[in-house]
Amino acid sequence: MRISTKGVYAVRLMVYLTQKGPCHPVSLKEVADTQGISKKYLEQIAPSLTGARLLKATRGAAGGYQLARDAAQITMFDILSATEGSLSPSGVDEGELPDWGGSETFLESAMWRGFDRVVCEYLSGITLQQIFDEHSPVAADSYTI
Repeated sequence: MRISTKGVYAVRLMVYLTQKGPCHPVSLKEVADTQGISKKYLEQIAPSLTGARLLKATRGAAGGYQLARDAAQITMFDILSATEGSLSPSGVDEGELPDWGGSETFLESAMWRGFDRVVCEYLSGITLQQIFDEHSPVAADSYTI
């Protein structure tokens, strides 16, 4: 399993939109300029996130993108699944193992399914809000004694 730049940039886009808040749509040009990501590349990523109902798009001069739901309800699994497709390792997809040959395939299937489950559970347990809170300058300066 390998996460492409498309997935990495999708996460960066979503964290940026979380930072901007729900008040107004943000243009892809603004995201591109502030995040150092090609606007053309963001234009390829945004429809996947909109199609997965993670983003809302608004047209017009004051248009742009904003989160479709609260950041605490969007997981890393949601974002990466929308942009990467299957996150299953080594060609393992939806519980089906390819025929790699040999009798080991049957014995290995439980291991590959377990790995897939662990990845899914891990990414599903991390919300966009958690990522934002952990890397926010405000959160970094907060101390509890």
